[in-house]
Amino acid sequence: MSGSVAVPFDSHEYLDLARTVLDIEIEGIKAVKEDLDHNFSTALSKMAACSGRIVITGIGKSGLIGRKIAATLSSTGTPSFYLHPVESAHGDMGMITCHDLILAISNSGETDELNSIIPSFKALGVSIIAITSDSQSSMALLSDITIKVKVPREACMLGLAPTASTTAALAVGDALAICLMRCKHFEPADFQRYHPGGFLGQRLGKNILELMHTQNLPVADHTTSLQNALAVLNQAGFGVVFIVDDQNILHGVITDGDVRRMVCADRIVPTEPVSRFMNPSPLSVDSGVNAGVVLDIMEENTVTVLPIVDQQKKIMGIIHLHDLLGKGKYKFSVSHA
Repeated sequence: MSGSVAVPFDSHEYLDLARTVLDIEIEGIKAVKEDLDHNFSTALSKMAACSGRIVITGIGKSGLIGRKIAATLSSTGTPSFYLHPVESAHGDMGMITCHDLILAISNSGETDELNSIIPSFKALGVSIIAITSDSQSSMALLSDITIKVKVPREACMLGLAPTASTTAALAVGDALAICLMRCKHFEPADFQRYHPGGFLGQRLGKNILELMHTQNLPVADHTTSLQNALAVLNQAGFGVVFIVDDQNILHGVITDGDVRRMVCADRIVPTEPVSRFMNPSPLSVDSGVNAGVVLDIMEENTVTVLPIVDQQKKIMGIIHLHDLLGKGKYKFSVSHA
């Protein structure tokens, strides 16, 4: 019963209810996680091998979830679009080619508007992957592969509004998208191409000269002692010291990791020249590249800091992973140098 009758508002009661809703949604995702089987892997393999586009279809709330999955797939390297099943029966099926693949979403698997069009999809020679809670439903039996997405219950207290089931379907869509990123070796530079207007996309498109540090660089002369070089390393706070000559040309590098290894091997002799302890083949980045390329280099070599050099290997600056990602706006798991 609707209305605007004022009732006492108990914030604790609604906080408890909100937490219950989230618990039910978590419960649903956990159940779906346990149910994932070889059908997910088979579906993923077909999607990865698809030379056309992934066409997502569904109606109602499943259609809204389908739109989001299509957007996620497209932005992460898998061309995709949403197709309304009713509109497809009235001419929009012409958008589908034999190179495409259909991903159909229906919680019950008994959505008439969707099931009535699937045979026409199959007649085009495309594969059908179903996401449904019932692996014996009409839609599942019409499809080539079924990914079972069944939750124990909905969060809606009336048991009517799709809640936990749509959350679970969306999560499985995300899982497919992320797995496809791995299959296709989707890299940060690819992300930048697909997201030129986003914060990270804009940042990764910048020339590295715009982001690098140029003041108080962690450099030490190649003739100085190890002790002096380690003092620079400690004071600068980058976890690295660059060893240069009097022309500021890069000759070597010592990282925090190098120091740990020297300590473990009992190789530290503070008064000896630093040149005896440095890595004489340091990784560096040319000043003409953009931030996306530098991020790829860091990822490939498992480092978080790099010197920026000109063509003569003279140090122009230093760049840290945090500078590329916006100092805390994005968090990635990486190993330190």
